[in-house]
Amino acid sequence: MSGTETVAERRIRLGISSCLLGEQVRWDGGHKHDRYLTDTLGKYVDYVPVCPEVECGLPIPREPLRLVGDPESPRLVTSRTGIDKTEQMLTWARKRVVELEQEDLCGFIFKSRSPSSGMERVKIYDGKGMPRKKGVGMFARIFMQHFPLLPVEDEGRLHDMNLRENFVERVFTLRRWRETLGRGKWGGPLVDFHTRHKLLILSHSVEHHRDMGRLVAHSKEHLPAELYGRYEWLLTEALRRKTTPRKHANVLHHILGYFKKQLSGDEKQEMLEIIEEYRQGYVPLIVPIALVNHYVRKYGQPYLREQYYLHPHPVELQLRNHV
Repeated sequence: MSGTETVAERRIRLGISSCLLGEQVRWDGGHKHDRYLTDTLGKYVDYVPVCPEVECGLPIPREPLRLVGDPESPRLVTSRTGIDKTEQMLTWARKRVVELEQEDLCGFIFKSRSPSSGMERVKIYDGKGMPRKKGVGMFARIFMQHFPLLPVEDEGRLHDMNLRENFVERVFTLRRWRETLGRGKWGGPLVDFHTRHKLLILSHSVEHHRDMGRLVAHSKEHLPAELYGRYEWLLTEALRRKTTPRKHANVLHHILGYFKKQLSGDEKQEMLEIIEEYRQGYVPLIVPIALVNHYVRKYGQPYLREQYYLHPHPVELQLRNHV
């Protein structure tokens, strides 16, 4: 970052498995280019590519690797000759995650099923050579342990539109949180952040919404580092809770209460019908959200205008068109 560049001016930075960007670093010299990640999401983020196997010193092409043994503490060996590469990978990975602290990452996208980068359900072989999908890639495990609060996904899971929307929402929320931290750890920025994210948090977890509200209300009783650390942990845990049509419908009904003096009977009935159509799966979330945003502009509702629930990420990503 340059001396004059602020946190808010920086583009979101995401770590990513290099092969997903089209880099020819896989064991066979190929790649796994993901066009959504480069051509669509890539318009809003800068990627920090990482290829564990090449960066730890393995050649291209190379003998494929596999995980063997205990799922909690596996060995990484070459699949045909059985050469153990565990310590080589672990030594590099522990050094690499420390280096990545300087990159201001807001998340990481791993390569699914990879023995080095898969975040879940990686094949792990027992003593009889039988695979079970219970492993975690060696680098991915160390990364997630080192950065427990960062959003992570793999490109396979991101084909699920609900998981994609959740991941991108978490990434953009974390960037806004980082901007808040840049304003200093005192009550004002925290209150502002929480106020503007209340409905977003509520759409994930009623319990966390309540606990975070209490924490902010009693912020003067905590030291700044303790206050902000606790809030960030609660925020992370809240957004890990998946949203559902029922949860969104609850928030939308809550929003409707802000218009009780402005909406006509017909407008209120239309809104209720659309919320129910969404809850039952007949229309996507963007439909009731678009109507709410119309009413926010029409009636100049100041509180809702500032709610990130209504615009958590760029509309051009069309994430709420499919959930």
